[in-house]
Amino acid sequence: MLKNKGLRRFLKNRPAVVSGAFLVFVALCAVFAPLITRHSFEEQNIAQHLMGPSWNYIMGTDSLGRDLFSRIVYGARASMSVGIITALVSVFFGMIYGAVSGYAGGWTDEVMMRIVDMFYIFPSLLFAILLMVMIGQGLLGIVLALAFVGWVNLARLVRGQVLQVKEMLHIEAARAVGVSSTRILWRHIMPLLWGPVIVALTFQIPTNIMGESFLSFIGLGLQPPNSSWGTLANEGWRGMRSYPHLIFFPGIVLFLTMLSFQFVGDGLRDWLDPKSR
Repeated sequence: MLKNKGLRRFLKNRPAVVSGAFLVFVALCAVFAPLITRHSFEEQNIAQHLMGPSWNYIMGTDSLGRDLFSRIVYGARASMSVGIITALVSVFFGMIYGAVSGYAGGWTDEVMMRIVDMFYIFPSLLFAILLMVMIGQGLLGIVLALAFVGWVNLARLVRGQVLQVKEMLHIEAARAVGVSSTRILWRHIMPLLWGPVIVALTFQIPTNIMGESFLSFIGLGLQPPNSSWGTLANEGWRGMRSYPHLIFFPGIVLFLTMLSFQFVGDGLRDWLDPKSR
């Protein structure tokens, strides 16, 4: 009954529903990119370079005559993949780390949280840049770098939730009858954390997309002819005064995607965690 009420509350949240539909649309465009693009993302046509939007090139062309629409659609594959995969990796390690820390308590929790605090000393993007320099450029390097700096927030969230949940009566009862700590943690506590974790996941994805865009913008992301929204922004800002379409279309897609994730996250929070309203 509560789930049905939560779902109805989510469906009444128009910004969340519209944002969810937009994200589904972007994901479908990325998956079926070859079917919806008229030109290859790497096809160069110097004779038609730096053209504005037209019937043949609905978002114009870049400095090498490549179709900007195709590059944005294919760039969605990289940006969305980085955002989602990195968030899942961060959630996986953050949940394990935070759950063990919160349930163990005592000096174990103290030591594990001091390690987390060490990660907060350094700015996350600066740390990611240093990791990218060591790991190397490319999609795998971006995922590993962002995941390495992104799990700490999830670990703190999960730890706080575990500290609350482990004091519940049914957890105390399971502990009193001799149920092992491992079984209590994974069978009784972890299932109660999925609501807050899913909400945190929806906020972590746009953070990772922005992180990937920043790394690509400063030249540490994907290399040509591959592209992401960050690399397109990097290419477009140089000529934004004379050819504003080069920065406008990648920028507006990136902005709408991140805004949509925020609205969906707010809607899911009202659905899965009504007490937060």
